[in-house]
Amino acid sequence: MDYQAESLKRHYEWKGKIEVVTRCPIETAEDMSLAYTPGVAAPCLAIQKDISKSYDLTRRSNLVAVITDGSAVLGLGNIGPEAGMPVMEGKCALFKKFGDVDAIPLCIRSNDVDTIVNTVALIAGSFGGINLEDISAPRCFEIERRLKKLCDIPVFHDDQHGTAVCVAAAMINACRLTGRKPEELKIAVNGAGAAAIAVTKLLLKIGVKEVIMCNSKGVICEGDARLNSEQAYMATVTNLHHVKGTLKDAVAGANVFIGLSAPNVLTGEMVASMAEGAMVFAMANPTPEIMPEAAKAAGAAVVGTGRSDYPNQINNVLAFPGIFRGALDVRASDINDEMKIAAARAIAGIIEDSELNADYIIPSALDKRVVERVSRAVAQAAVRTGVAGV
Repeated sequence: MDYQAESLKRHYEWKGKIEVVTRCPIETAEDMSLAYTPGVAAPCLAIQKDISKSYDLTRRSNLVAVITDGSAVLGLGNIGPEAGMPVMEGKCALFKKFGDVDAIPLCIRSNDVDTIVNTVALIAGSFGGINLEDISAPRCFEIERRLKKLCDIPVFHDDQHGTAVCVAAAMINACRLTGRKPEELKIAVNGAGAAAIAVTKLLLKIGVKEVIMCNSKGVICEGDARLNSEQAYMATVTNLHHVKGTLKDAVAGANVFIGLSAPNVLTGEMVASMAEGAMVFAMANPTPEIMPEAAKAAGAAVVGTGRSDYPNQINNVLAFPGIFRGALDVRASDINDEMKIAAARAIAGIIEDSELNADYIIPSALDKRVVERVSRAVAQAAVRTGVAGV
């Protein structure tokens, strides 16, 4: 199937992938009086006295805003907010299908950090959570950081943290399979954008000690004036042995390759130079950094991609529906690192030891156990870390 041609045809037919439905009867004059005026004055006044009642008396408790400025939509670049709407609608549809979370796409006509932050902060009282989507780096880091300070609801940039959770889950199980521990690994990360930086930060949180990051110019080293502020920070917590050179130098002797970059940049020769039992997570889409069959032929023990037509698809839909479901269920004020790690461990834990093999280190996005396990683990972590509101 030509998915792009067929998808365009279906979008003309669907005329949107989500819609609003009512949860109350509106059939009689009495129904109108209860759902709207004059009866609706009572819940309004109750919320005026206690804003927390907005979670009990409106749909806020299950409502997430999916927000973009259209600056980094899929691999299409800065195509604008309206052009980003099909993706945001799709995200909202996934929220509902997998997590029973109601989500609304909001596409902002500005790439200015201050404008985006102010816009989102001003509407945050209508929602139980904020999902930032397809906002280019490095602005996405500042936007999320500032909104976390301004908002009393979770703010989550899925391109960063959903990816990080899924990669961490895959790596936890690859370690189980190959008999390694995170702290023993040497990891090469190709890419230094939002997802790659978030992945690296979370892996460091779960015990990884040695990471070398690369961008298009080569290994990231402390003191390189070409790095943006986020990359400059990452240079202080990675590449502790001050390796210089190219991706080839970073990969040599590594146990793990993580690619969030560009097609066909990892060669079979590079994979062959990695440590025995190498793990290769090549997640560029639609064409990965190396095709799985080529990675395996070069000696990789475990291979994952972002594609659905190969085993071990590392897909954000494994993470964000359950993470938000759990956060909303306990009215969390934040989605912190402990909650992300709990989500990663929950995803990994779905696969039993007897099931674990090189082609099955991460469950399918369609596995119905995922959201329930992830949401429970996230809710418990929120309570444990003191960010739960109920």
